[in-house]
Amino acid sequence: MTPRFFCPGGLVPDSDFLLPQAVAHHAERVLRLSIGDALVLFDGEGGECAGTLLTLGRQATARLGPRQPVERESPVQITLVQALASGDKMDWVVQKAVELGAVAIQPVAAERSVLKLSGERAAKRVAHWQQIAVAACEQSGRNRVPAVGDVMSLERYLAGPAEGPRFVLAPGAEGALRRKARPAGPLSVLIGPEGGWSPAELELAARAGCEPLALGPRVLRTETAGLAVLAALQTLWGDFPGDEHV
Repeated sequence: MTPRFFCPGGLVPDSDFLLPQAVAHHAERVLRLSIGDALVLFDGEGGECAGTLLTLGRQATARLGPRQPVERESPVQITLVQALASGDKMDWVVQKAVELGAVAIQPVAAERSVLKLSGERAAKRVAHWQQIAVAACEQSGRNRVPAVGDVMSLERYLAGPAEGPRFVLAPGAEGALRRKARPAGPLSVLIGPEGGWSPAELELAARAGCEPLALGPRVLRTETAGLAVLAALQTLWGDFPGDEHV
């Protein structure tokens, strides 16, 4: 697969383009690319540019061709609302959610979240997750980078405006996913922490209009649940069906 790099700030097609230092370092020091090697650049504004590496070092440049209108976004716009999880679980969730087509990831602090974040520590962790999202786009072929939102409380998130239906995953809930009507626009899925949502949180979600949802009789881990929902939604309403995607 041709290496892909995210270059924010806008590309200049059909030109010799100066690579950002981080991209140049990764291309030369990590991937060991050489002058003349092919690469693909994207700036998050849609489409991508194929190019050839012209120079390396501090002034690394690539000769770009025209912008190609290549999009690999799903027809279903899913925001994953993920309760904070401990260890490297959030890294895993962000990476795989981007690969599975989520358009945004919103971290929320739940009552039973083991990981507690606030202030500068929270800002640094969100910036880290955003870079994971960038790397996942480079790997998976996406040309639009999903945003990772600032950490907020569940109450604050639910008090905000809802763009389309919101589903809250809860073991034992009634209402199979396959019986849900496909929404006309975006939707959100709320995933609880390691200890699950508290009764008070589920009540708060219900009052905010969230629809309860269960995925079969088994209890899934927090790092599994959101990814399973994303895969199921892509199969039902997104771009998983069809031989052309195999």
